[in-house]
Amino acid sequence: MERRLIKKYRKEYKWSNIGAMLRNQRLDPRICTEDFDGRLVVITGATSGIGLVTAQKYVSHGAKILCVNRDERKSVELCEALKNQYGAQCAYMVADFAKLADVHAVGRRLAALDEAIDVLIHNAGVYLTQKTFTTDNLEMVFQTNYLSTYILNYYVKEKFIKQKKGRILFVNSEAHRFAVWGLHLDDLAWDRHRYSGLKSYGAAKTAQLLSMIKLNDYFAGSGVTVNAMHPGNVQTNSGQNNGGLYKLFKKLVIDRFARPLEISAESLYYLGVSSELDHTSGRFFNLTTEEEPAPPALDRDAAEKLWVLSYELGGFKNEGK
Repeated sequence: MERRLIKKYRKEYKWSNIGAMLRNQRLDPRICTEDFDGRLVVITGATSGIGLVTAQKYVSHGAKILCVNRDERKSVELCEALKNQYGAQCAYMVADFAKLADVHAVGRRLAALDEAIDVLIHNAGVYLTQKTFTTDNLEMVFQTNYLSTYILNYYVKEKFIKQKKGRILFVNSEAHRFAVWGLHLDDLAWDRHRYSGLKSYGAAKTAQLLSMIKLNDYFAGSGVTVNAMHPGNVQTNSGQNNGGLYKLFKKLVIDRFARPLEISAESLYYLGVSSELDHTSGRFFNLTTEEEPAPPALDRDAAEKLWVLSYELGGFKNEGK
């Protein structure tokens, strides 16, 4: 089966897409000047990095923020800062995405909200150079970066349908292209394949894009859109728990060429608010420039299999959903 997929994907790869990616890395994002007064934006992982500057961008245009973070103290500090600086309405929920029970609890709360969610931004994530497992016995990067987003989306999808509006955004990555031959759905623990930080991260981001295929089909004609974006090479604290060697490499190589975080925030605001995208769904953007994802991220058969597997791994069978 794997050999067949390698042959299939090899035929579908286009050098022009790699060239487009490299050119687009240097572009600036499109700017949206529309306000978002009183609209509710849910952001995961909003206490630092891309999530923080994105929250600041949205509230500067009048939006209300509901953040989902791992750390309660930092969540309180974030809301106080947004209220003091912008007069914003800010609330928070606490969840560690490395614990499925936490993700389910937040999913239920989001689904039960009385007001509409206008934009849901899946930003929380982790990059690990060493294979690590959660207390749910799942590989950490897959669970934190992908499965948690699947669970939250599964809970809120009916809410979005009833709203007849709303946008879901994945903070994805060009790193999905490192999952060159697709997902190893029969080896998510990386027992039979060599683990690396780039491979596991790329696999999780590919999984996000495959789930976007299913969600886009589900929301067709409903007024709800779902898109994904690469946030650019920007300075974040991602990977700080990977040891001294990686931190030195990040400081001297990765961060040296990094751009300001604000370009990510501008992009997420444009994708979440601009009326130019009212009917745009199921797309992948490098900042705000549309690109074609790698072939494994466009595989509908893989998307179907992943959706069923995620339902089981996410524990929905046990919940009777």
